[in-house]
Amino acid sequence: MRYALGVEYDGKNYYGWQRQNDFVSVQQSLETALSKIADEPIEVICAGRTDTGVNATNQVVHFDTDKIRKDVAWTLGTNTHLPKDIAVSWVKVVSDEFHARFSATARRYRYIIHNNNLRSAILSSGLSFCHYPLDEKLMHEAAQYLIGRHDFDSFRTVHCQSHSPIRTLMHCNVSRQGHYVIIDIKANAFLHHMVRNIAGSLMRVGQGLEPVTWIKEVLEAKNRCVAGITAPSGGLYFVDVDYPEAFDIPKRDLGPLFLK
Repeated sequence: MRYALGVEYDGKNYYGWQRQNDFVSVQQSLETALSKIADEPIEVICAGRTDTGVNATNQVVHFDTDKIRKDVAWTLGTNTHLPKDIAVSWVKVVSDEFHARFSATARRYRYIIHNNNLRSAILSSGLSFCHYPLDEKLMHEAAQYLIGRHDFDSFRTVHCQSHSPIRTLMHCNVSRQGHYVIIDIKANAFLHHMVRNIAGSLMRVGQGLEPVTWIKEVLEAKNRCVAGITAPSGGLYFVDVDYPEAFDIPKRDLGPLFLK
C-alpha cells in the first residue's frame, strides 16, 4: 500500500531534508518515527529536497508498506515520535502511480523578509532580516523578467547537480504586509539555491542599488558571478506542490502562519 503524507517543519535545527551520514536531517527524523508506527523500516520520497535551515509548511512525501494502520496512527502516532519542530499534517492512501517527486507539476516557495530598521527578538528565526528600506513594488516589477521558460544559470549555485539550468516560472510576486516583504515564487522545478539567489538579487533592486532592468541582464548573462548574494536560508519556506487532480492530494493554507 502506498501512502502520501503532508509534512511541515522548522528547518533551523536540520542539515536539510535529505538523509545524511553525519548530520541530523528531516528525512531521517521522519523515517525513524514512521518506522516505529509500521514496526518495519520505512523510506520516504519527498516532493522537493530543501537545504540546510529551510522550512516547509506543505512538504509532500510518499512511502510504501504492507502494514495496515489507522490514519490516526500515521498522523498523531507519528507525531508523538517526532521532535516538536517536525509534524505530519495529513495522510492519504494513494495509487501506486503516485510519486511525490515525479508526479508533481509545480512547486511553490515563499521567502519572508523582516524589513525594519531594528531586528526583532521574538521573530529571531524563521525570517530573513534587512534593515535597509526595500521598495517591494520595484522588486515585483523586476521579478516579472523571470517569468516563463529560461536558462537560470545565473541563479543557481556552482554546486548544483542538475543537468539542465532550464526551468519554467509560473509566477514571481513580491508584496508587503507591514514590516514583512514576501517573495512568492512558483515553478515546475527549482535549481539548487535558486530561490535564495533570486531573493538576494531582488533585494538589491529593492534597496535601489540596481535598476529594475538589471534582473533581465543578470538572467541573460547566464553567469552566477553577476547576480546578488545568496539570501539566508531561514526566510525560505516550501509552501505548496501541484499534482494532477486525479490524485486528489489534500490542500492546506500555504503559510507561514501569519501570512495570507
